[in-house]
Amino acid sequence: MGRQLRPGPRAGVIGTLAVAALAILLVAVMVGVLTDRGVGPLARPSTCTAQVGDVTVELSQEQAENAALITAISIQRGLPARAASIALATAYQESDIENIDFGDRDSVGLFQQRPSQGWGTVEQILDPVYSSNAFYDELLEIEGYETMEITEAAQAVQRSAYPDAYADHEEDARVIASALTGNSPRAFWCETSGDAEEAGDRLDDAGLVKRAAVVREELQSLFGTLSLGGFQPGGVSSGHMAGSAHYEGRAVDIFFRPVSAENRKRGWAVASYLVAQADRLSINTVIFDDRIWKAGSRSDDGWTDYDVPTSSGGDRAILEHRDHVHVDVAD
Repeated sequence: MGRQLRPGPRAGVIGTLAVAALAILLVAVMVGVLTDRGVGPLARPSTCTAQVGDVTVELSQEQAENAALITAISIQRGLPARAASIALATAYQESDIENIDFGDRDSVGLFQQRPSQGWGTVEQILDPVYSSNAFYDELLEIEGYETMEITEAAQAVQRSAYPDAYADHEEDARVIASALTGNSPRAFWCETSGDAEEAGDRLDDAGLVKRAAVVREELQSLFGTLSLGGFQPGGVSSGHMAGSAHYEGRAVDIFFRPVSAENRKRGWAVASYLVAQADRLSINTVIFDDRIWKAGSRSDDGWTDYDVPTSSGGDRAILEHRDHVHVDVAD
């Protein structure tokens, strides 16, 4: 037999390095795949943007959800956008617009309110709807808050030990409030993965799947009386474009008629709220005023032109969703 060659120390090291390199490559590929799918330790979290003029404000998903809720309550109560700006600047300073369950002494929630100062129980304060209403109740007791500096009005409510701190958040708060109240159309959008677990397709008594029913109920509870349509008991079978989510009970229309500046503003407020809550509510599409936002890979494009199929006939105002917000949920 001939002499058998055995790998020396250098060959062993090279082989080990090659295996290690291959393992690293495989890990990198898997991380890339997971990240692209919106999962995994390095996945990019959902983020939201408010942009008015030259000012852009970036928010985390949690911040956006809370900011939208704070603003929706101001709209329900018929308050001016200034009230939402004051509330948002306060929440920025007190909790970074996060509903935290701890704080200095016994303060908790979005506004770090204290039970000991009569804001309510801890459980009540940790309810964002309750705490926002409690804040606005106090704000309305301040005569002339509409013309005060934001930091002055916020301090009058909070009685903080650092009264000038709210000023640091005035500009961002104004931008977010302007976008979420609809005063600045198309100014708020979110980047979301669009991933949602498969849900049941059983229709409720109103003709909606569970996810769409939740959206409907939430809108009514936060924005008050709304004109809703696009669904009916047993489901709808006509009146919409081919392939519409309405035929599956996955869509709701919120009407703002007649088409006017005020109704357009209100429509953009609702549309922006829905986008802010899209990740939590598994919302797939929002359309309004000839613009569309879709969850998923193109969500960071924001509000893009909505192209009505050329074969579609009928009222252009309706086809272009000028008079109503369309929202549909993932199936």
